Amino acid sequence: MPSSDTAITALSGLLSDEGERITRLWSKRLRAETYEVEVPGRDLRAPLRHLLDELARLLEDRGEDAVRLWPEVVRSHGAFRYDQNFDPEDLTREFKSLQEVLLYVYARRNGGVIHADVAELVSELVWEADASAQASYARVLKTEEVRFREAAVMESVLNHVEVGILLAETDGMVSFASPPVSRLMGVPMRAVVGARAASSLGPVLTQVNARHPTGEPFKVQDMPFLRALREKAPVRGVMMQVERPGGGDATLEMSATPVWEEDQVLAGVIQTFSDRTEAAVKTKALENAHDEVRRLQGQLLRRTRQQALGQLASGAAHALNNFLNVLRLRITLLQREYKPEHVEALDKTVRNIGELVARLQEFSVQRTEERLGNVPVDQTVREALELARGELEQRQHPVHTELDLGFPWGVKADAGFFRELIVNLMLSARDRMEEGGTLVVRSRPAGEDWLDLRIEDGGRPYAQDELAGLFDPLRRDPGAPQFSLFLAVARTQVQRWGGELTVENRRDGSGANFIVRLPRFRDVAAGAPVSAEPPRAQAPGRLPRMPGRARRVLVVDDDLDNARMMAEVLGEEGYEVQVAHSPDVALRIWEKRPYDAALLDAVMPEMTGWELARELRRRTPHALLAIVTGMDVRGQNRASLAQVDAVFRKPIDVGALDDFLSQSRGEEETAEQEGPHDVTH
Repeated sequence: MPSSDTAITALSGLLSDEGERITRLWSKRLRAETYEVEVPGRDLRAPLRHLLDELARLLEDRGEDAVRLWPEVVRSHGAFRYDQNFDPEDLTREFKSLQEVLLYVYARRNGGVIHADVAELVSELVWEADASAQASYARVLKTEEVRFREAAVMESVLNHVEVGILLAETDGMVSFASPPVSRLMGVPMRAVVGARAASSLGPVLTQVNARHPTGEPFKVQDMPFLRALREKAPVRGVMMQVERPGGGDATLEMSATPVWEEDQVLAGVIQTFSDRTEAAVKTKALENAHDEVRRLQGQLLRRTRQQALGQLASGAAHALNNFLNVLRLRITLLQREYKPEHVEALDKTVRNIGELVARLQEFSVQRTEERLGNVPVDQTVREALELARGELEQRQHPVHTELDLGFPWGVKADAGFFRELIVNLMLSARDRMEEGGTLVVRSRPAGEDWLDLRIEDGGRPYAQDELAGLFDPLRRDPGAPQFSLFLAVARTQVQRWGGELTVENRRDGSGANFIVRLPRFRDVAAGAPVSAEPPRAQAPGRLPRMPGRARRVLVVDDDLDNARMMAEVLGEEGYEVQVAHSPDVALRIWEKRPYDAALLDAVMPEMTGWELARELRRRTPHALLAIVTGMDVRGQNRASLAQVDAVFRKPIDVGALDDFLSQSRGEEETAEQEGPHDVTH
């Protein structure tokens, strides 16, 4: 039934007065209904304003005929929307939105009242227009299907496969996107098709909050098809996470392949989109499970190691206590009455203690010497961090780790023990950082031949007396009773590999550094550690002492009792002896007055005996130098062994030591040809 003149006049006035507002609300509602994206430089309101202007003109000029004539105006709009990749249902939503907006604006203009004849006129106009646009859309679609039947079939296939396909031209313009691309991205890609990606793709990525798996924003230039255009090569396996409008995240995998013409001219790029959301969720779950297993493995590794050390310490302590009890009782009897048998018993007990220590050292050597290999340092540090990360971070005050790695070479060590050493140093540093903080692990070359690996904690600095006794395996520490034992074993292990483990307070007073120094693998290979029993030169027969003045001997040991006893014994043998309690003091004494021989403790806080021997050898090449140690020197690299003339194991055989110090220089040179003596009694 024809609409009344009153309704036509009311609607015509509404369009004339509120045309701009109606256009704005219509385009906003349409964008919300179809997930349309606001693209810079593209006016989404223009086609809508054109339709409303034509409707207003027809209502004003033709009155009731407008209902019949406006659908003809709208007919071309259907073809226009087809070119913009709208779906038929999008057209229906578009005109339904127009009806809702017209009635909404009319009601606000008339105090909330919508007259029935106006509502009937609006409904008739809208649905006639929709029918006309749908007919035009179907006609174009049918024509296209007839002209491009194969393309239509292909598009139908592409619409049902799970993989989205996007085609890009050489200038970066997106010429085609299959329907699955829109489904996977979560928004229609019609705003991108037919436009350059540089301007049209950015708003789409922003709307879906596209990001890399690391959390960084996914930028337009990160798209595989643009990278393939730049690099003229395939780009595979690029992952992107997006937020779907309905909620939830999706993980997409994208790959791009260049398309070449016969004359090897680049024609464009094909990019695929695949949904990897389920795989990403499962991968994340597996990673979490793996992290938990590594954390538990790290805990088990540390606890097993500590239990083994504890059992070893307990057994050794029991045996040593028995020996010490015999020593104390014999000394008591000797103080009451001197008898030769008491002295013989004391000497026998000391030899028994030496044998016990040797067995412990043999046990340690057997566990490690067959596993030496080229261990990549930085890779091993990362593996150790993965083992320790759970215990470091899953606390009330977590400790976060910062890696500053710059040693791309390897060292000759046991891979398992080297990794375990780093894990335990990290966890020990964590125990010192009760309030949490940052633990820094640095690796750097020290000169051309050495690794310098530092574990820098943020705990309180050590007191000087703590530093002096930190590597004492028998030190009593109520807070961590096995820590010093672990450090002592670790230091021995590192020394066996030809290096050194030390600790120092940080200069800014913010904590302490544990420092592992090891020779580079090539250097160890040039002078491989002695893994088998080293050749032991028998102590030469007792030679007559040098005529004239006694030989001057410097004894260097940070344990003053050991140093003084050594000086007293050598003094009674006729030597002129000077004692130095540190390498620094020894060097100052040597500069003032070089000595004929030096007995050097292997393990000292500031500098090892091996390093001190190197310095003394440089100053006085012909001096007799010997290392005095309670450690096992098998595994010490040959470069260090070459610096000394002999190695004496504690407890020292004074007769063998006297024979060594009594050599003439000619005999010393012969000994140098044979290599250093390893004298053990």
